[in-house]
Amino acid sequence: MTMGPFISDTFQLLLRHIRTTLRIPIWILVTLVQPVIWLALYGQLFRRIVDLPGFQVASYIDFLTPGVVIMTAFFGSAWSGMGLLSDLNEGVMSRLLATPVSRGAIIAARVLHAALTVVVQSSLILALGFVLGASFANGLVGSLAVVLVAALLGSGFSAISNGLALLTRREETLISVVNFFGLPLTFLSSAFIASVLMPGWIRSVARFNPVNWAVEAAREAVLGSDWTMVLGRASLLALFAVVCGVFATRAFVAYQRSL
Repeated sequence: MTMGPFISDTFQLLLRHIRTTLRIPIWILVTLVQPVIWLALYGQLFRRIVDLPGFQVASYIDFLTPGVVIMTAFFGSAWSGMGLLSDLNEGVMSRLLATPVSRGAIIAARVLHAALTVVVQSSLILALGFVLGASFANGLVGSLAVVLVAALLGSGFSAISNGLALLTRREETLISVVNFFGLPLTFLSSAFIASVLMPGWIRSVARFNPVNWAVEAAREAVLGSDWTMVLGRASLLALFAVVCGVFATRAFVAYQRSL
């Protein structure tokens, strides 16, 4: 596979996905409103939880904002395969495969679209958190690190979602899988509560949870000083994204062979 056509085709397909997104105003509205609800509602509902021993921050909104960024990136990317299923059902994929478009670009463009969406969402949520009173000790550098970590997580789960869509080819199956794993992966992380207050078995499971890697890295990036930990978690997320990308690529090959 030569890189020139791959890059060009990926860019053109990415533009198509962006235009499709912009034609759905309700999606944009939900993207903006949902994090507002999470931050405002959860921020007020659990604001006294920082009084418990183990919390090392004075404001729960400071603690919560990175978690909401990661949670939004996770859920948004996990539904990425729905767009691919739409293309399969409407015959768009068949028409694409009848053209000389790079096959790798078909998956790469969708993963990049998910990552770009996460970047926009994360930036808006961080700005919203700041408006609601969040204080980020590491300023712009920390905020950029949060956006990068969220994009890595989004890339990985977008690849998984698209791979599952290609293997199952049914919306019902993808919806069931996302719903089954979505909330457990979120609550098996420190998105809402400090890890020292979790039961021991949850802390053990969270060590292997990519969502928790992202939450820990994001929170440390804006509030802490352990950049070695941030780099370590980001490296794990990058490896996770690569492995998921390989899975999606293999799923696409299997789909082509089944035609």
